[in-house]
Amino acid sequence: MESGALELLEMLYTMVTEAWGVPLGNEKCIIERDTVLNILDEIKAQLPVELAEAKRLVFAKDEFISNAKREADSIRRVAEEQARRIVDDQEIVRIARSRSNELVSTAENKSRELQRAANEYVDDALRRTEEAVTKALEEVRQSRIRFRGAAGAQRTPRSGNAPDDDYFRQ
Repeated sequence: MESGALELLEMLYTMVTEAWGVPLGNEKCIIERDTVLNILDEIKAQLPVELAEAKRLVFAKDEFISNAKREADSIRRVAEEQARRIVDDQEIVRIARSRSNELVSTAENKSRELQRAANEYVDDALRRTEEAVTKALEEVRQSRIRFRGAAGAQRTPRSGNAPDDDYFRQ
């Protein structure tokens, strides 16, 4: 008989339940001693093997669960680290945007200030140029007046060869 221990126990159970009862002995029955002993010997022989297999399966199950827990912990740690990096990246992006906005605002302010300063400088340069040109024009006018005065004093009436006065007034 090469049956598993559970099958052998089931055979014993069937033998006892189907065995003939003993007269006047409610809970007693007759079974073949040799058959029962053979079945019990097989059970005894198979139990260590099946118990060892059961222990191996329990150990394998425990090892599998332990490995699964380690893997789950590793996956969780990686996911948490990734989430932290994403949050950090988002924080860095937020800070960079804020800093960028500050720099753009500062650059715009400096640009406006430089434009204002350049406008003031050009306006001042044009004013000084206008003043210098006005002064130079005034000096030219004064020089013309002096020239006319000097030219008029040296002028002697001549016939037809006198310079035209309108020419000098221009």
